[in-house]
Parts: sequence; C-alpha cells; structure tokens
Amino acid sequence: MMNERVYLDHNATSPLRPPARAAMTAALSAGNASSVHAEGRAARGEIEAARARVAALVGADPKAVTFTSGATESIALALSPELEIEGRSVRCDVLIISAVEHPAVRAGGRFPAGKIEMIPVDHAGVVDFAALELMLARHQAKGQRALVSVMAANNETGVIEPCTKIAELVHAAGGIFHTDAVQIAGRIPFDLAVSGADLISLSSHKLGGPQGVGALIARDQAIRVPAMLRGGGQERGRRAGTENVAAIVGFGIAAECAALVVAEETGRLAGLRDRLEQGIRAVTPDAIFLSAAVARLPNTTCFAVPGIAAETAVIAFDLEGIAVSAGAACSSGKVGPSEALAAMRVPAEIAKGAVRVSLGWSTSESDISRFLLIWERIRSNLSQRRRERAA
Repeated sequence: MMNERVYLDHNATSPLRPPARAAMTAALSAGNASSVHAEGRAARGEIEAARARVAALVGADPKAVTFTSGATESIALALSPELEIEGRSVRCDVLIISAVEHPAVRAGGRFPAGKIEMIPVDHAGVVDFAALELMLARHQAKGQRALVSVMAANNETGVIEPCTKIAELVHAAGGIFHTDAVQIAGRIPFDLAVSGADLISLSSHKLGGPQGVGALIARDQAIRVPAMLRGGGQERGRRAGTENVAAIVGFGIAAECAALVVAEETGRLAGLRDRLEQGIRAVTPDAIFLSAAVARLPNTTCFAVPGIAAETAVIAFDLEGIAVSAGAACSSGKVGPSEALAAMRVPAEIAKGAVRVSLGWSTSESDISRFLLIWERIRSNLSQRRRERAA
C-alpha cells in the first residue's frame, strides 16, 4: 500500500525481528538467573544459550562474552587503562582512536582527555596507516603501551576499516586493539580471530534485537577488563546487576537469525543498494556519494546533492512516509556538522547535505522503488521552489 511507511534507517536501529519478539515474550516471566531454584536455573539456561548464539555470530568463545546495557556501555568498559591478560596486570598509557569514531569511543571510556590521541583518516574515511605507525612507534620508544580503538565499519558512510592490518600494527608495537563492531556484525561475515581484535563491542538493536542490550567480547577468556558496575558478581564478576533475561534472549535470537543468512544478505543488500544509487544518479546526476570508491557495508549509502540541506530532505522524506537519517542517529535532535565527515575533509556545503540511507533485513525491492519515486518528487519540488525564489 502506498500509505505504508518505508523504514530505511537500519544503521540507527533495525526493526525487531519476529523470532526475537516471540522469544522475548516467552522470557518475560523468567526467574532471577542468580537463583538456584528451578525458575532461576531456567533463566540461567536461557542466558547461556543466548551467550552461545551471540558468540557464534563472530566466532568467539561464549565464556568471553559479557552482556551489557548496550554498545555504549560495552565501549566504556573496554576502553580501560588497566587490563588483565593471562592473569597479569597490563597498563595502557594512552588511548588512540580514529577521527571518525562513534561518540561513545570519542568519549574515551576511562581514559582522561589528556591521554587520548586521534589518528587522521583519508578523504574516504580510511585510517592513515603511516600516521598510526608513527604514533605507535613514538609511544613504544617511551616504553608506553597504547590501547587502539578503530571501528570496523562506519555508521555514517559504511566504510569498512581494514581491522586485520590495524591489529598487526598495534600488536607489533605491544598494544591492545579494540574495535566497535556494531555496524559490521550481521551485515557481512565478521570473525573475531580474523579481525585480530583483542576486544569487540556489539549492539543488539542493530541486528534486529531489542534496544538496551549489547556485549563486550574478548578474543579469549584470558583478557579481562575491570568492572565498572560492582555488586552481586553477575557476568562472572565483569558486570554486576540482575540480568535482563528477556532482552538478552532477544539479542541471542537476533544474532542467530543474522548469522544464518549473513552470506546471502550481503549479496541481497548490495544489490538493493546499487539499485538505489543508480536510481538517485538518474534523477540527480550531480549527487555525490561519499566513500563510494572504497569498501563499504552493502547496506549503507551516504549521499548529498549540492544546494539541498540534509534536514530539508529528511523532513520531506518523513512527510512522504520514508525514514532516513542526516548523519548519525545519535546526533539527530541537534543540528550540527558531522565530525566524521569533517575529519574526511568533506566540504562544509556537501557535509551539511549528507543523507544516510541504510537498509536491513526488512528492506524489500518495493521499498527501494518507493524511495526513488519519492526522491524524484522531492527533487522536483525543491528545484521548483528555487526557481520561484530566483524569479
């Protein structure tokens, strides 16, 4: 039906998958997983089953998975100057992050602001390896260890960072590597061991699970970070607080659903994205597609048309029943330049017009057709208004 809304903002949050909703509903009456009676043991079983499902999505050891309230908490937990590896204390003297990181990483976790350094990126948003190597060498020469955090895929442009190469540089300098894998997990095949990361952060609601639950995953059980929440010793002492059984169960089912179809979804979404971009070019030959020349997530398009403000376009789409974003969802509600696009040295007049369209498990061919029909109408209306003002 033409009056149904089209949701194309999966990088902000992906609609709850029906199997996850059903599993959560069944788990809402679960007992306390710390209790030893039958109800408590059943809840514990549900959590551990979910832990195994989330671990399987990225090829991890279930015992290295710590559930959190979301990726922001997971990132804050990971970015700690003090860690424990194979039973010995390890101190990181500096936090090095890329210039295109999510605000949760830019906040620095438990590092003071004076101990945070930023790696520049090229015009496409890919980390400057030469700059990173120099930064690592400088700290290594001083006898300092770095904790480096670079996102696996960018939430605004979809750019995929070469984590394996970054990990090699970091480990060669004796550092620790964390990656925000929120956008990449479930969108394309992602394996923790292959990535080389020591720690990764995930978010349930980017996969079609519920909001308010995420995970910090270590490459093995030997890596531990100090708890931020202390109390009853839940999550093997890594994160205290009674577990949100229903949300964790939903996360697990969403991860399992994503893992089962990730290979075919990668191709399907890439096909839909290519059709979307071809259609936008046909209507607006002057459209600029950011980071289109490098590896991107198959579901993400970030484009701008000179003379059209992103806020204007997003509102126009919304009025026509289509949900898209201007930049990162975390920044909606505040109008300002994208720090990631600024770091990529995108001209201000282009950056302020950047619209993000992100596809997902619920996106169909008809959604793309509807988007292109509406985009043609929006472009025509805006052009007409400009002509009228000029007259």
